[in-house]
Amino acid sequence: MRSEKYYTTGWISQILEGQISGNPDIEIQSISIDSRSLYLPEESIFFAIVGERHNGHKYIEYLYQKGVRAFVVSQAVAKQEHADASFILVENTLDALQKLTQEHRKQFNYPIVGITGSNGKTIVKEWLNQLLRNTFHVVRSPKSYNSQVGVPLSVWNLNSEANLGIFEAGISQPGEMSKLANIIQPTIGVFTHLGEAHRENFEDRQHLLSEKVKLFSTCEKIVYCADDPEIVNTFLLNLEAWQKQFTWARKRRALFRILHEKVEENRSIITVGVGEYSNEFVIPFTDRASIDNAISTYVVALVLGVDNNVLAQEMKKLEPVAMRLQIKEGFGNCTLINDYYNSDLGSLEIAIDLMSQQQTDKKKCVILSDIYQSGQTDKRLYSSVAHLLAKKKIDRIIGIGEHISRQKDWFDDHAEFYKDTDSFLSKFKRNSFKNELILIKGARDFHFERISNALQFKAHRTILEVDLNAMVHNLNYFRSLLQAQTKITVMVKAFSYGSGSAEIANLLQYHRVDFLAVAIADEGVELRNAGISIPIIVMNPEWHSFDTMIEYHLEPEIYNLKILQEFGKALAKNMVANYPVHIKLDTGMHRMGFMEEELDDLIDQIKNYNNIYIRSIFTHLAAADEARHDDYTLQQINQFKLWSDKLRKQFIYPIDRHVLNSAGIERFPQAQFEMVRLGIGLYGLSAVHQDKLMNVSTLKTSISQIKHITKQNTIGYGRKGIIDKDTRIGIIPIGYADGFNRKLSNGQGKVMVNGKLCPVVGNVCMDMSMIDLSDVKASEGDTVIIFGNDHPLSKMAEQLDTIPYEILTTVSRRVKRIYLQE
Repeated sequence: MRSEKYYTTGWISQILEGQISGNPDIEIQSISIDSRSLYLPEESIFFAIVGERHNGHKYIEYLYQKGVRAFVVSQAVAKQEHADASFILVENTLDALQKLTQEHRKQFNYPIVGITGSNGKTIVKEWLNQLLRNTFHVVRSPKSYNSQVGVPLSVWNLNSEANLGIFEAGISQPGEMSKLANIIQPTIGVFTHLGEAHRENFEDRQHLLSEKVKLFSTCEKIVYCADDPEIVNTFLLNLEAWQKQFTWARKRRALFRILHEKVEENRSIITVGVGEYSNEFVIPFTDRASIDNAISTYVVALVLGVDNNVLAQEMKKLEPVAMRLQIKEGFGNCTLINDYYNSDLGSLEIAIDLMSQQQTDKKKCVILSDIYQSGQTDKRLYSSVAHLLAKKKIDRIIGIGEHISRQKDWFDDHAEFYKDTDSFLSKFKRNSFKNELILIKGARDFHFERISNALQFKAHRTILEVDLNAMVHNLNYFRSLLQAQTKITVMVKAFSYGSGSAEIANLLQYHRVDFLAVAIADEGVELRNAGISIPIIVMNPEWHSFDTMIEYHLEPEIYNLKILQEFGKALAKNMVANYPVHIKLDTGMHRMGFMEEELDDLIDQIKNYNNIYIRSIFTHLAAADEARHDDYTLQQINQFKLWSDKLRKQFIYPIDRHVLNSAGIERFPQAQFEMVRLGIGLYGLSAVHQDKLMNVSTLKTSISQIKHITKQNTIGYGRKGIIDKDTRIGIIPIGYADGFNRKLSNGQGKVMVNGKLCPVVGNVCMDMSMIDLSDVKASEGDTVIIFGNDHPLSKMAEQLDTIPYEILTTVSRRVKRIYLQE
């Protein structure tokens, strides 16, 4: 994150009350906490944050080589190796980051809006930005940057050319809000909603509420809904007499009274009473959460002095907030990253960092619209954009909009500029985009979805959405169960359980897992070609693929003497020495692996190979997820320990051991050894603590056609769908060729339409199926959930009498994968 101000390392050390060594005159404009997303290293200061499972100090040498010369540390560093650098030693680097940005906040005296609540924070923030963009120059939190780290990074963006700041604050532990309040120091507070989110670390609902309202200690004005007596009482107890409350309510007394709400097809009409007067505004949403968020947004805008007539016109234009970026397959071997619902410098940095996560040899292209609400002059803004794109080595730049076009001199000579989207599309040639990673980043007004549609490869309306943030959440949950030194292998076989191999592997490599595991060599080759460099284990190696495995540095599972001998021959033929292998032991799964009586021969043969070394020894647990088999699982673990100890004693180098799968990580923490293998748990399925995980995959389609079929007619092939009453039938474009199992025919399977389950009617066809819509209000084009958050994959598995693994891995590759990331 970048500030307009330059601070010297000497000044920063005084603010942090730290001990500085090295150059005190290095000028700093940017803050970095992540070595993977570095921008302008020569003017950045790196805070080496220490967490439960990460330590920023490990990356100081790497960052130094990248050009960073200023560091805030809490551990001693060999400074003689970095004579031209500056190190500021503090007790706690996170506290120091917050302290520096708190001081930066004090430099500005314009209104600052602070938003908190269980839900709706980001929506209210983004809607305020939409409403106020023609009235104020706004600085706001990028995306959902509302944490102990996200808030200081957001506040660092405050600058003198802006005249309004909007920041959200979220907490998960007691004591956190006081720290965020000191950083944001809001003058206007907004409380959106009190729900169950993040309740687990608080005594009760009241405790959570009391913590959240600490954000408002500096606020002159506070906006909240007064319908909940508990919220009202908490505010009355915690606010001072000089703090003005701008309340709204439907049922109780409030300054803004909701007199009437009328929901029509695609809009809501809301009448608000203030004293003797009433005003009306319309929003293009009908759900209760959106209406509540819109009312809060409306009141805040009035508090900021926006004219009611102007505001009423702007409320009509409120647009949905895209919370996540989308990654899609594009035409000509291109990959598209869609982020065409907002455009600001902060979110541009985030999106480009996401591009950098995609380890690929594809050229990088950015299609960028005018940037709104930057709080900067066009000259300063677009010079910064050009500098950012140059630093990130963007190969191709396409600017769309009058403002960016006027500043084209800042950009590379090969950059292209168009006055609007129509001008670009009129000259668009799809075959001019080949083997590129394309970020499509624009403000809503430019309708960049038209560009995305022109570039995307598949138009099949059945899609599998893969929530990358949920996947990271699940990874971090399992990591939280491990000891700090325990390594982690993640299974990405079978197209990453149907989620998409390269995209998932890129994410896992970015989050520094230790190993990936695939089933066959071809899967590993695909990952190497996609730029994956971390170690890859092949769990089911085949003799004919050994040369390929050696060429692509893939590490085989060795499960019997014959395959050991054949792999040794392949290494000798390729003149390769010291090659890592992974030894599989059969302790009770009775699938592949060495039995106890084979261990002596195994040891003798490996000692005879000077071109092989054992990287790890492992086994498979047969029933780690079933408590009734725990005695057998413990027997397997004990046998594994004995057998692996015997092997390890014969070799002088360290050898890792791993036995635990996803269920094992949760249920047998004493058996972590040096490494674990995470599989189905990454994708959101647990046999133990399902409530701790987030759903990753949502298979969805839409209604192609609706027909009214009279009773005594039949539906589908073989006339199997017999109806005994007049029925509304919906045809959906998903069939068994997509992975929608034919066993779901004739009422066995159900899908979700507008919150209600609808049974399958007749036989599932190859490319489409029919569903009964008689009990749900639905229209052609409505979304149909096959499985997802509200209709879990486990339910579909029950309908099919199978396991979730099978369903995920049978979703056809013709189903377009869309990757979502905040």
